[in-house]
Amino acid sequence: MTSPPPVISAHNLTLSLGSGDSAVEILRGIDLVVPQGQTVALLGPSGSGKSSLMAVLSGLERASSGQLQVAGQDFAALSEDALALARRARIGVVLQAFHLLPTMTALENVMTPLELAGIGDAQRIAQTELEAVGLGHRFGHYPAQLSGGEQQRVAIARALAPRPQLIFADEPTGNLDAATGAGVIDLLFTRRAETGASLIIITHDEALAHRCERVVTLADGRIAADTAT
Repeated sequence: MTSPPPVISAHNLTLSLGSGDSAVEILRGIDLVVPQGQTVALLGPSGSGKSSLMAVLSGLERASSGQLQVAGQDFAALSEDALALARRARIGVVLQAFHLLPTMTALENVMTPLELAGIGDAQRIAQTELEAVGLGHRFGHYPAQLSGGEQQRVAIARALAPRPQLIFADEPTGNLDAATGAGVIDLLFTRRAETGASLIIITHDEALAHRCERVVTLADGRIAADTAT
């Protein structure tokens, strides 16, 4: 019985901004393989390259060089349109600042990626996801009517609703108090386990990092350590 292919396979990824003498190297030869279903923390100080690596791995930024396979797709070879479609079907993202659409209700925010991905019965799925994160009573509320913790729960429901193979969470508790943040993290890990997705959390919090199965530490755009917890 063969094991499933990795959800991420990156080899010698680099990212440079600018050109010529003014070029700045952000990522300097990243090699990373993530099996399907694994939880990984990207740990490191500000400026180490964590968020830039997430942007490249999620297809939001193109690597300057290197090879990158994500969820069975060669991200380096895709056109911009094809890359957007690949992201939509395979990747969910949870960000520090929530990024909910302010003119849409919680239900509409969760329905939107489902509709964009052409997934049928979007309303029923969105309702189920919001119920799963404890917001079955908030379908019709707008982001401004929700607390920070509730907004992040909507963001988690939105990320998971299309059943992506891979979830990225970039400092997901950065805008929350400690107690609310702990609840959000518990929910994120629970829902990830229930759906079987891989989870990559970008953080500078070592305690949070060690809740993952694996900790990848970045320093100066390189992987400085890669350890199982």
